[in-house]
Amino acid sequence: MGQTLYRRPLPSDAIAFSSPEGRQIFVEALETEGLNGYFRLAEQFHTQSDPAFCGLGSLVVALNALAIDPERLWKGPWRWFAEDLLDCCVPLADVRERGLDLDELACLARCNGAEVDVQRRDTANLEAWRAALAIAASGEAVLIASYDRSAMGQSGAGHFSPIGGYHATRDLALILDVARFKYPPHWVSAEHLWRAMEPIDPATGQARGWLMMRRRARSSAVGFSVSCVGENWHGLSRRLMAVIAELGLCPGPAELARAILPLASHLEIRRAGTASHQEALAIGRTALHSTAVYPRVQKEVGSEHAEAVTILLFAMADRLKPSQREELGTLNGPITEEVDNLRAQLTALLDIQDAAPGTP
Repeated sequence: MGQTLYRRPLPSDAIAFSSPEGRQIFVEALETEGLNGYFRLAEQFHTQSDPAFCGLGSLVVALNALAIDPERLWKGPWRWFAEDLLDCCVPLADVRERGLDLDELACLARCNGAEVDVQRRDTANLEAWRAALAIAASGEAVLIASYDRSAMGQSGAGHFSPIGGYHATRDLALILDVARFKYPPHWVSAEHLWRAMEPIDPATGQARGWLMMRRRARSSAVGFSVSCVGENWHGLSRRLMAVIAELGLCPGPAELARAILPLASHLEIRRAGTASHQEALAIGRTALHSTAVYPRVQKEVGSEHAEAVTILLFAMADRLKPSQREELGTLNGPITEEVDNLRAQLTALLDIQDAAPGTP
């Protein structure tokens, strides 16, 4: 048992949530409306189920707190977010092996029904961070922080956790640590947590930061989602940039289909666990097949890839010339929501390249 881990003492400058001082801070923050967002998070507080699942665990808390319907079954008749339901963007096997970075977590949030604002330590300032804490504390949004544990005097390195509240007068943030087997929830200096975002994430070469999440008006992706199977998220971002560069040179749908074909393997159809989910997928596929461009795409790339290429064409329509968009035709019904969702994910991929160090 000497090699196993059961809890660790908090650093001296962290205040345990359940301690007398921690409870007093809670009372003070509650009176000044610094905990308006706390209760919905507390209702959903969750312990990560795997050492590498701090990002997934934090996202489970956030999505359920935002009352987003996954529109897919978790277990039995229940529609509820759990870590094994977060299966878009990055395969769970990859997450278990290496964890997630900030952009990947943002992608997962978007494809599961959240609006996400990504902020990095090197492009923001301390006042912006405090303002974000205040917004989350008001209950307007949910905030997930990405920070380096070692910079907080804790064991470990990169970590994600939701922020449960903010005591503005004492400048203390409440970390709802999803690794509850390691550290309990605790109050820390907001400035100290800000400094802990400064160390570069070695996986991406970029600074850490935070996600500000809100519930999106439209639903999560029921049918189609981008996935980086066989390639990391940043590699897929570069591939997307290369494809977009080709689109302007394509005179018509046939050439567009060939240009987009390399992305087809990164579009996955989510598992349909119910008759209604299967019906929704069938309706979406029928809508794709009825578009003016589908027969031409099918002829060019074959039936195996025609659906993926067609929906990607519509999702990337804003990157096409007006004459190219006209040849696509129109989409109707629920499939339009799937296209909007894919467009948000593709835009997030492009944002990764825009934010990458050395990107012109």
